[in-house]
Amino acid sequence: MEDRNKIVKFCEEYLQVKNFKDSHYNGLQVEGDEKISKIITGVSFSQKLIKAAIEKNAQMIIVHHGIFSNQISSPPQFKGVIKNRLKLLFENNINLCGFHLPLDEHPIIGNNISLIKLLGLEKANKIISPKYGQLGFIGKINKKIGFDEFVEFVNKRLNTKSYTISAGPKIIKKIGIISGKDPSDYKIAAELGADTYLTGEIEEFIVREVEETGINFISAGHYNTEKLGVQNLGNLIAKKFRVKAEFIDIPCDI
Repeated sequence: MEDRNKIVKFCEEYLQVKNFKDSHYNGLQVEGDEKISKIITGVSFSQKLIKAAIEKNAQMIIVHHGIFSNQISSPPQFKGVIKNRLKLLFENNINLCGFHLPLDEHPIIGNNISLIKLLGLEKANKIISPKYGQLGFIGKINKKIGFDEFVEFVNKRLNTKSYTISAGPKIIKKIGIISGKDPSDYKIAAELGADTYLTGEIEEFIVREVEETGINFISAGHYNTEKLGVQNLGNLIAKKFRVKAEFIDIPCDI
């Protein structure tokens, strides 16, 4: 077993959480047992994930989407969904840790670099988001491939069903990637020479903009573009500490 605070401190330092301004507290969000032997990782905080942790006798849950500031009123009020989730954690003395933007951006285990690697792309330029800072990348394709074929490849690798807009070249060469919800930064990707942009979500007004810009767009699902980082973090912790880590996949098409 390992000390909870040692694990949390390692994560905070490795992910450099102090460098980020976020609507999500990055680190220990709910305090539970001091000694850890089993960690459950997952994309999003939910009752299903907590119940899986209880069944597997885990003392800690680590997620990408934990408790966000907009889920709690100011002054704080805990009721409804959040109350019921917290009740389960407290009753079973389970720690909750969340790592949001630091787990998107990390250059080794983060969501975006992991997508680049998973899709077999060569990392080129960084994408600097005006809202979030450096998050994504432009990835180069080293073989001739059509947009439709690449979408099929993405769907297979991410186990998803993407919504797409084919408004750019039919043969693609450069892919801009930002995981999760960042549809508007297709503009930055296009300025950096990308002919295709991949993210997790899209909004209605983006559709016409993308068509008029002349870039391909792949909305591969928020959840499915953000599974890799937290899995990597769990595996890293398991190697460094005397704990077991297990990723729980709770499928979500959004």
